[in-house]
Amino acid sequence: MEPALALPGLLDGQHLVETFGLIGLLVIVFAETGLLLGFFLPGDSLLFAAGFAATGELTDQLHPNIVLVCVLVTIVAIAGAQVGFHIGRAAGPALFQRKESRLFKRSYVTNTEEIVERYGVGKAIVLARFIPIVRTFLNPLMGAGNLPARTFLLWNVVGGVLWGTGVTVLGYYLGTVDVIGKNLEVFALLVILISFVPIGLELLRARRNAPRA
Repeated sequence: MEPALALPGLLDGQHLVETFGLIGLLVIVFAETGLLLGFFLPGDSLLFAAGFAATGELTDQLHPNIVLVCVLVTIVAIAGAQVGFHIGRAAGPALFQRKESRLFKRSYVTNTEEIVERYGVGKAIVLARFIPIVRTFLNPLMGAGNLPARTFLLWNVVGGVLWGTGVTVLGYYLGTVDVIGKNLEVFALLVILISFVPIGLELLRARRNAPRA
């Protein structure tokens, strides 16, 4: 398949799936959900491309079983979030009080906290799965707080299943649509842009509610 867009390699889910296969997919999902340095990885478009790969139309060298992909991705997504939660529990609030750098911005934490405040813990844990950056920072943030581990595990499983299986299955079925299959990178980019909508709405709401000088 000829690429439709020249996306940077680390942001191109299709390229990552084609290059690293199923094992690479699982490593990336774990890094994005469990390790703070994985916040820039393209989780949504990656799962979308993995679902499409299961149709056998992405590349001749990669044709995984869709059920296997969904099960493994979901398990790894849940495990990664649990690791992130326990990193936050071990490090405490100091984890989010370090100085800003090219990789770490205080706004990442602020946006995550706003979503928790607006939607509540349970819904925020589930919704965070579909929001880039937030899905990385929310897990350790919950661990650094006083949230019971059992409560986090419950909502983590719900969010992990909806995200890990839902987005992958979406790529599997939509990929069979001719126009989507031939322009996978375009639709993968749309998936990324749509996933940023919640953050955009939250920032807009915060700006409107901010006191004027």
